[in-house]
Formats: sequence, C-alpha cells, structure tokens
Amino acid sequence: MKTAKCAALMVTLLATLVAGGVAHGAEKGEPTVYIVKKGDTLWGLSDRFMKDPYYWPNLWARNPKQIGNPHFIFPGQRLKIYPDRIEVVPDKVEAPPVIATGVTEPPPQPEEAKEQAEAPVAERTFTVNGGEGFISGGSFKPSGFIIAGQHSRQIYAEDDLVYTDIGRNFGGKVGDRFTIFKNYGAVSHPLTNQVLGFRVAALGTLQLTEMENKSSKALITSSFMEIEPGVALMPYRNMKKEISLRAAELDLGGYIVETRTGNKAIAAGDIAYIDLGEKQGVRTGNLLYVVRKAQTEIKFYSGIDYDLPVDVLGALLVVETGENTSTALVVKSIDTIYKGDRIEMQKGR
Repeated sequence: MKTAKCAALMVTLLATLVAGGVAHGAEKGEPTVYIVKKGDTLWGLSDRFMKDPYYWPNLWARNPKQIGNPHFIFPGQRLKIYPDRIEVVPDKVEAPPVIATGVTEPPPQPEEAKEQAEAPVAERTFTVNGGEGFISGGSFKPSGFIIAGQHSRQIYAEDDLVYTDIGRNFGGKVGDRFTIFKNYGAVSHPLTNQVLGFRVAALGTLQLTEMENKSSKALITSSFMEIEPGVALMPYRNMKKEISLRAAELDLGGYIVETRTGNKAIAAGDIAYIDLGEKQGVRTGNLLYVVRKAQTEIKFYSGIDYDLPVDVLGALLVVETGENTSTALVVKSIDTIYKGDRIEMQKGR
C-alpha cells in the first residue's frame, strides 16, 4: 500500500511539473529543481508540489538554516522537489579550480531552470468565529447571567428565548446585545501547577427583547456550543476575524497549558491555550511550533548522552492574546499533540 501511494504521488507530482514548465530530472531518479521567484510562498509551493498547503512546517523543519522565515522565501533560492518532500539547496560559494598553469578557471554555470508559469498561490489567512475562548485572569467580570429558559428548558441554542438578570435598574435596554460565556474552572500550569486563570469559552450571542426593572427576556441569536442556565454575559463585540501570518519579533519557548475542549489530546482544527501572552512578546498572527524530544531508544554507544534534534509535531497560529496567555488554532499536526507539549517561537519566523 505504501509503495502504491508513493507511486501515485510521483505521477501527480510529475504531471504538475510538466504543466508548470519546471526543469525535469525525475526520469533519471534525480530531484526536480525549482527556482523561487518573486511572490512565491511556502504555503503556495507546498500546495502546488505536495498537494498539501500544510506541508510547509516539514519543509521548515528540514531546512532551518536556509529558511529564516517560513512564511516567505527569496527569489533565486533553489528547491529540490522529491515525491515526498521539498528541500532547499543551501547557497555555497565554491572556489574556482586552479589548473596546472596557475590560471584560475571559472566554474561551470548551472543551467537555469525555467520558472513556473503558474501564478504563485496567495498567502493564506485564517478565519475564526469568536468561539475559541481564552484563559482569563482577574479581568473577567460578567455584566449579567442567564437565569432561566422559556418553558423551564435547561439547554438552549440559536433562536431560543431565555431570561437574564439584566434589567432597567442595571442600565439594560431593548436591543442590547451580549456575548455568552461559560467559566469552566481554574487552569493550572502542567509543569509548575501555578494557577494561570480560568478557562472561559464563548458559547454564543443574545439580544434583549423585553425589559423589566430587574430582569429581561432575550433571544439567542447564535450558538457555538450548548447554552445552559448560569452562564455569563459580556457586552457584545464582533469576534469573527481574519488572521494573517505575522513574523515573530523574538525567540520564545513555552507550553500548551489547556485545550478548549478540556481534552488532553488535540489535532489540526482544535484550539489550544498557551502560557505566553503580550507581556512575553506574543502577537496575533504569530506561529509557534509544537516540538518534542525524539522518542527513541539508543543502543549504539548507549553510554553517550546524545543531544538528539527535536521532532516538529505541528504548528499553532495565535488568534487572540491575553496578558500572560494566548489562544491558538492548531493549523498543522503531524502527530497527536498533547496538553503539556512544548512550543517554540523563533524570531523572524
């Protein structure tokens, strides 16, 4: 099965390269060479050649010295395209050979590969709907609460009617909109056991429709998760937004301290909370890489303490920052990611 899969991938790759006009070498068992041109991105090249736009963390992990910023590469760089991987050809300045007469002969110039005719794939952005949640410190102070549901129901969703404790006496008005949150309890750091705050998730939104002095009726206008009595209300703000990639301004290391679901294991598409925030220099749009020490037993020369390279397991995109914590979307997972896994951010990446 694995051989058949690789063969199918090779056919697809060769078809792509023929259509794009890239120099060929696959018939001889050699990698195909592609010269980066203006506007190319790792997202685009991974999508074009690997049929997987999320392949680029693997590309970065294989070429950490050649790629300073995994969001962008530079015109003129050479890539070797294999059926299962892409490698960056390191820039080497070779001394010209000296012949017997003492005359220096310039080295032969490599044949220029034709540029890809296809337009570069645009840098991708990510859309979040506002239901990602966050770890709150002491600043989470609800404006009110849902106190009951119509017909004594205990679970509510979009278009259901509920009652709140926000009335005229508290400044409430018909038409006021609120975001619905639930506090899931304290979050402790998996290594130090220090309490970082409370895991708070956005459940949906509502709008006040009828007012009394100490209470109001409201319509749930959207729901991300199940809503129940006792959940908190905060003034509405549109939390749906597009996130663009942003290069890091410094090197940082931290940990995944919690997940939105509370599960220990997560994968691409899930939400993680990390122990790095604005105070540490994290910004919305930064990428962090999930890394783990190689899990393998060394029997050869086992008396030596080898410092093995870490495995890159995935990538997180920061979608919201707090003071000392941030919310991140898992945009790539090569293997299962766990609460407590280490994360790294490197300047310029």
